[in-house]
Amino acid sequence: MSGSQISNGRGHRVVITGGAGFLGSHMCEYLLERNFEVVCVDNLLTSSHRNIDSLTADPRFSFVLHDIAQPLEIQGPVEYVMHLASPASPRDYMQYPIETLLAGSSGTRWALEIAKENGAVLLLASTSEVYGDPEVNPQAESYWGRVNPVGPRSVYDEAKRFAEAMTMAYHRKHGMDVRIARLFNVYGPRMRLNDGRVLPAFMSQALSNEPLTIYGNGSQTRSFCYVDDMVEGLSRLMTCSISKFGGNGRSSGVQLPIVNLGNPEEVTVLQLAREVVETTGSFSDISFEPLPEDDPKLRRPDITKAQTLLQWEPTVPRAEGLRKVTPYFRAALAGEPEADKVTVHG
Repeated sequence: MSGSQISNGRGHRVVITGGAGFLGSHMCEYLLERNFEVVCVDNLLTSSHRNIDSLTADPRFSFVLHDIAQPLEIQGPVEYVMHLASPASPRDYMQYPIETLLAGSSGTRWALEIAKENGAVLLLASTSEVYGDPEVNPQAESYWGRVNPVGPRSVYDEAKRFAEAMTMAYHRKHGMDVRIARLFNVYGPRMRLNDGRVLPAFMSQALSNEPLTIYGNGSQTRSFCYVDDMVEGLSRLMTCSISKFGGNGRSSGVQLPIVNLGNPEEVTVLQLAREVVETTGSFSDISFEPLPEDDPKLRRPDITKAQTLLQWEPTVPRAEGLRKVTPYFRAALAGEPEADKVTVHG
């Protein structure tokens, strides 16, 4: 990663929806370390107050228990709004389909309204799932995707696609400064063991010496980005000048403020399973189950835009990331109360 990191956000106030979640809590922590004031908004549907317990003593941090699908007024000035709120794992959005759709629709609207009222920058955390089951690899921001709008995964895919459309509508109608980050498979401490995503599932199975469950034949690919790299990328996107995107985004030929953030180091699910077994020292075997409907076969970001505009690229190789996150999963599996604190930023 080249370019300077944000070193001092003194005087800048950030509202982070979904701030008590896995990614959101790391984002809160990262910005507080850089002297931003942080307002964390979360309804704790799929997140936990434990993720932010260590932050509550900081006078620059405040927590608002609220569902962003409902209107919210923030007292005092706001320079940035980061809309991260949404169930993000297959298990969660299957359990909470309506809530997922509302987080992407009404939640995005009210986050945008907070930004509009304050003249603030709005950053939307979108997802690589907007590309669906892609026919191109790697996926660049110009690719429109291949999504089943009525499939079992559509509540998440279409919520994020609608959120992007809503964000661009506010940008064009109101001249708002907005940015959209399409995130690819973020992992790290504070992920829930039972959230249904592949890495927590593999880690919990490997550390229990149980068979690792692969859906399909394991040839499908994913690209995993360690959370420390992701929060750095998000912060750079949030604070960069909109002039990097070529103006207000209303005329043809102007670069849209949409950026892939992820690690282009692609790996098959079968290879990932083998790496987790090796990293954890597990005696687990591998078992195979039928592939779920609409499960994407390919997932790899083209990060040329992030490299060019933000001077950002991941620095944590997957092997290192797996080693870094293993102590957290080991502690979480053992039920240790301090598991959420097994992390080092820098």
